[in-house]
Amino acid sequence: MSIKLSKKIMSKLGKTNAEFQLIEEGDKILVGLSGGKDSLTMIHAMKEQQRRAPFEFEFVAVTISYGMGEDYSALSAHCKEYGIPHIIKDTSVFELAKEKIRKNSSSCSFFSRMRRGYLYSSAKELGCNKVALGHHMDDAAESFFMNFIYNGQMRSLAPKYTSGNGLVVIRPLIQMRERQLSAFVMDNGIHAIGDELCPSMHFEEKMPHARASTKVMLAKMEKDFPSLFTSLNAAFKNISVDSFFMQED
Repeated sequence: MSIKLSKKIMSKLGKTNAEFQLIEEGDKILVGLSGGKDSLTMIHAMKEQQRRAPFEFEFVAVTISYGMGEDYSALSAHCKEYGIPHIIKDTSVFELAKEKIRKNSSSCSFFSRMRRGYLYSSAKELGCNKVALGHHMDDAAESFFMNFIYNGQMRSLAPKYTSGNGLVVIRPLIQMRERQLSAFVMDNGIHAIGDELCPSMHFEEKMPHARASTKVMLAKMEKDFPSLFTSLNAAFKNISVDSFFMQED
């Protein structure tokens, strides 16, 4: 079965790549593949970009197994079918979490940190100079408002940054909408992994409400102001720092 990628996805990927120099000649990129709709779209879009680009780069998809007995055989078979190099990194993060996570605290941030750490170490082991993450524009908007409302910070998700260990982290889908990625897996009949393999679901805790509340808020705002996300995308590149309450050096 051939994969259908919309012109909008490939156009946005190309423009974002040109704007922020995400993927460059000679790169070897580790792509974090959870098996969800975002990372599945990313591996196929990067495979197509690899075919189209006037320069050469490599990428390998890496899936972090938390040690819960996850079955990633279907995901491996999917990658094999489409010629996408895929590695599953086995860890014991789930057992570690039972010792490290305090009662009534959120496990999401713990698993996120551990997963990111294993992606970075795997990138070093594989000789990769970049790590690609599947965050999209909805994620960036949600992060901005969550930081704004709950932490008193003006922060979002950068398309490209250098981590403390020297790896360059890129987000090729950062200017795409979540609904575009959902449409991709649905149109191609691809089974995307959902919350069933989220390790946090196995812990007795109150699931974090902040992101869910922010999603609801943004959906209402977009209904009232249809150009909301277009404006946010522009605003994230047009920041007037001197108009805020900044102390002079």
